[in-house]
Amino acid sequence: MRAKITVVIDKNTYTRELIEASGGFAINVPCVAQLDTVRKVGTSSGRDLADTDKFALYGLETFNAQQITAPLLKGCVAWLECKVIPEPHNQNTYDLFIAEVVAAYADERVFSDRHWHFEGYDQETLDKLRTIHHVAGGAFFATGAAIQASI
Repeated sequence: MRAKITVVIDKNTYTRELIEASGGFAINVPCVAQLDTVRKVGTSSGRDLADTDKFALYGLETFNAQQITAPLLKGCVAWLECKVIPEPHNQNTYDLFIAEVVAAYADERVFSDRHWHFEGYDQETLDKLRTIHHVAGGAFFATGAAIQASI
């Protein structure tokens, strides 16, 4: 059995059109080093770029996925290739997509042997490789120090 993931994608977005047409999508996990690029890309729509696309406009480098047609972004620290499990009611009513993760990769500097690594590099390198997560209105947080439960 493969892992599943859910994402909410508004029906008015260009991303939704692309996912519905292809039946798949990529989750690219960005890091602190990509913060400004993530903000720029996330606040523009490919639908509004008549003579170019986001990849060209922002100089985004990609590489080919193995199981889906969507490109994977270089510089991220992890990637998930996902195939949509058709659930028209959820998609149309709640904008909720359920997908099967068909391939997963990670930068071995930050993830290997099924664990995230939070040490082993100079602090500057480590800080740039921490994953970022959008909160709202251009605010993000980055993963912090690992903590371990005692039991």
